[in-house]
Amino acid sequence: MSLDADSIVDRRRMRRKLTFWRVVAVVVAIVAVVSAAAALRGRGGIALTEPLSAQIARISISGIIRGDIDRVKALERLAKSRKARAVIVHIDSPGGTTAGAEQLHTALRKVADRKPMAVVVDGVAASGGYIAAMAGDHIVAQGNSIVGSIGVLFQYPKVGGLLDKLGVTVEEVKSTPLKAVPNLFEPTTPEAREAIRSLVMDSYAWFREMVSERRGLKGEALARVADGRVFTGRQALDLKLVDAVGYEQAAVDWLVKTKGVDAKLPVRDWDLRSRITDLSFLHVGTAFFHSLGFEALARRIKEVAAVQAFERLNLDGLLALWHPQPAN
Repeated sequence: MSLDADSIVDRRRMRRKLTFWRVVAVVVAIVAVVSAAAALRGRGGIALTEPLSAQIARISISGIIRGDIDRVKALERLAKSRKARAVIVHIDSPGGTTAGAEQLHTALRKVADRKPMAVVVDGVAASGGYIAAMAGDHIVAQGNSIVGSIGVLFQYPKVGGLLDKLGVTVEEVKSTPLKAVPNLFEPTTPEAREAIRSLVMDSYAWFREMVSERRGLKGEALARVADGRVFTGRQALDLKLVDAVGYEQAAVDWLVKTKGVDAKLPVRDWDLRSRITDLSFLHVGTAFFHSLGFEALARRIKEVAAVQAFERLNLDGLLALWHPQPAN
């Protein structure tokens, strides 16, 4: 049975309307995402969307710690926020560069000067990770967390033997014997080794002094924990490297009991990451859905970004890093 002319006209009109509204929806979505991206770029990336109500801010420090000025700026905004009444810092890091850990510790201390702060060790707070953890006034670790590794490391490879086998020689002219040491292509001289050791020991003394000051350890008690070894959370409690064994709720309880924080305040994630240029569409999507209140969806998008991104391990200088040697 054929359709009459009026029915055909009505159908065409309906299709045009549907097409119009579909185009409008796509345009609105694009404008929203672009606007979110512009706003985030203006604020230095995806970092610390201001909450709508008072809460306890939860921030996370994970992976290798390096210098990060965007993270410092994000922490400065957190310190000034009127909505965040307290802060819980989750740490899961084996450390990184000594300078990067120092920068992070200083930035966290500035937050702690303005807001009650507790630290929760999720898996590892070793070396530079422990430097960051000491910024908190109360440290909670799980019983089997890894804590400690108080020490400084300077490593460099030697490739002279390999080059000899390849028939390659490297020549150099330098102003003084200690310029550009250590040298990868020749044995380290006693003078160069002593210069490097002086560098390491100076940073190690700084690290020990921080442990002594922040954890109240002196003499034998300090020497017992500052030989570079790591401890479980339970051992760290006995050695006074942490204040309690438990999980996030233990940190919340401390904030309520000791700092007078309202027990009814919700704990909400505050994102310190600011890498808008890395997988930008994923990060913009994360911020966009987070701003709409779809936190679960935002978290899933962030996980996708984490799977696709990779850490470029480019650590220069002194390291405050725990990395066990692989078995032969």
